[in-house]
Amino acid sequence: MSMKRQSAVQGDLIVAWSEMPRSPGHVFYDCLQTLLAEACFDGFVERTCKPYYAARMGAPSLPPGRYFRMHMVGYFEGIDSERGLAWRCSDSLSLRDFLCLSERETAPDHSWLSKTRTRLPHEVHEQVFGWVLALVAERGLVMGERIGVDGSTMEANAALRTIVRRDSGETYREMLTRMAAESGVETPTIDDLIRLDRARKGKKLSNADWTSPTDPDAKIARMKDGTTHLAYKPEHAVDLDTGVIVAALIHAADNGDTTTLPGTLEASGRNLASVGLAPTLDDPCVLVGDKGYHSREGLKRLDGGIWKTRIAEPKPANGYLRWQGDTAARQAVYANRARLRSGVGRDAMRRRGEMVERSFAHVLDRGGMRRAWLRGRENVHKRYLIHVAGFNLGILMRALFGSGTPKQAASARTAAVLIVQADQALAIALIHQGNDEIATLVILSLIHISEPTRLLSI
Repeated sequence: MSMKRQSAVQGDLIVAWSEMPRSPGHVFYDCLQTLLAEACFDGFVERTCKPYYAARMGAPSLPPGRYFRMHMVGYFEGIDSERGLAWRCSDSLSLRDFLCLSERETAPDHSWLSKTRTRLPHEVHEQVFGWVLALVAERGLVMGERIGVDGSTMEANAALRTIVRRDSGETYREMLTRMAAESGVETPTIDDLIRLDRARKGKKLSNADWTSPTDPDAKIARMKDGTTHLAYKPEHAVDLDTGVIVAALIHAADNGDTTTLPGTLEASGRNLASVGLAPTLDDPCVLVGDKGYHSREGLKRLDGGIWKTRIAEPKPANGYLRWQGDTAARQAVYANRARLRSGVGRDAMRRRGEMVERSFAHVLDRGGMRRAWLRGRENVHKRYLIHVAGFNLGILMRALFGSGTPKQAASARTAAVLIVQADQALAIALIHQGNDEIATLVILSLIHISEPTRLLSI
């Protein structure tokens, strides 16, 4: 056999449809496409987005269903940037089928995603998130009985070296250069500035003094790994019985937990009401939080309302509490403590640590949102809502088809136990089948019996 040499490829003028490259499709995206089609997802988003487009014929745009599907792919594939998302969708034939692209259409690039996100307001993204939540609730995956709340951090698309002072507009490097000149170094190098910055006492970066000119919404904060960055604070309200995220907000990173809790509870109550599970005075919803959410004013405000608090209580600094005649605060704190120490309260705290942290691990770490590539809290929240909607769809897919992510579906295996009984022996075997459709027979045990027996159950 002679060796064939690689030569330049000449494009065909006419190609039959049968000769087009086809993909067998990804089992996960095929099931998800069927689920969205049965629920009329494209019709919903087109009706929702219609007021924000020209009433008459205009320039062709990106279909809304394709725009939201691409962001869902960003969650399922763990892609952080829109450039990487556009490249991934153009490179995969199965994703092209999921985006409903014809043979002559190309995958949208990142500029189309940016234009569509700018055109569609924040309310549209909230409505799409609510539509997915309602779809999940129809399958009984939203209980609305116990809600766990917690916050995390995500790095903003801005660097600390670009911050400037609010009062004078002086950059951080200009400040170090001025301090070096005052200490006697006329022409400091970069190494001199670094040594001066490390050695100076009382070094502090305050959001009251510094701001980012590229992203004013980003705030200086300490990340979960101990580093300091310009960041945002995502906060989740999770149904502790199913793991579904009921509300997901993006707050300023310098806001404390007690400051952001009212907004998260308002969004949670609104979303639960949209699916018919709104908490009431007669049937309140349990609110579970860590020590950061514990405050006297917050417990007083929630006491006797639609939220029954089970919030962890920090130890007092001096060993005991002083109430200064505030009877309402004392009653609220003691009632919360009693509910927290019960067996139901301890179980709820364990569920909160499991479910809420799992949602952050899926959305931020595995889903690619730990680092934001967009600027502005509203822009970040738009994409974050669709990622969280993809997380909720993953829970629904796991309940319906057994796999919540494409990776889990690709690694799925099937097995069957086979029990064969003879007069003098009993054989137990395992038939294992992987995605390569090759079955393997493994004999687990071979039991010899002296008398014939009857197999009662398998």
